[in-house]
Amino acid sequence: MDPLVRLLGVSKKFGGSTALQPTDLEFRSGLTTALIGPSGCGKSTLLRLLIALLTPDSGKITFDGTEVNEANAQQLRRRVGYVIQEGGLFPHLTARANVLLMSRHLGRPPEEMESRLEELCALSQFPRDALDRYPAELSGGQRQRVSLMRALMLSPELLLLDEPLGALDPLVRSALQRDLKQIFTRLKQTAVLVTHDMGEAAYLADEIVLMNEGRVVQRGSVADLREHPASEFVSGFINAQRSAAF
Repeated sequence: MDPLVRLLGVSKKFGGSTALQPTDLEFRSGLTTALIGPSGCGKSTLLRLLIALLTPDSGKITFDGTEVNEANAQQLRRRVGYVIQEGGLFPHLTARANVLLMSRHLGRPPEEMESRLEELCALSQFPRDALDRYPAELSGGQRQRVSLMRALMLSPELLLLDEPLGALDPLVRSALQRDLKQIFTRLKQTAVLVTHDMGEAAYLADEIVLMNEGRVVQRGSVADLREHPASEFVSGFINAQRSAAF
């Protein structure tokens, strides 16, 4: 099966600082891939390149076989769902209005939007009686469920999640991890998840991409990384994560 997204020699600099070294990477349909590594390793930069919020300095990105460029970037974003840390909800809009924002912009029929909203509330276990609340009136976990519903509203081919659970307390985070796992499995969703947490990556992802200093240092399952580390950095990162868990 051809990959849904492919990076070929993609790099990115900010001023004199290199955020992403020339990188070749593929993301296959129906799988969840976790990007993990220390702060500043390039994982969030890579995610923003995937949704065309950033333009590569070199190389190219293809989506479903088509090269991504300025001319088609807007159309691409309608095929991609994007969830960021703490939700990124508009505070002056209710939960309902946040979820329906893009559908209304695109002129989707009201009955279609309401039907999809009903599906998403059930899928994300978000209470319908909270749809008319504003973000400040919701818990952190509820805000992230609204953000997830908004990202899934247009049935995206690709779902990008940039540390979506990082700001939540452990109990809420654990519950959302379980729900995300079920959603990925049920939808057979192609997803790319950025996280600092190896346990979260191992639980949610089919494949892990470990990054450091703007490079992919190893790719595989958590067992691959643990049992066959490609470098001392991989061993050290795994051991540090294990130590932090206890």
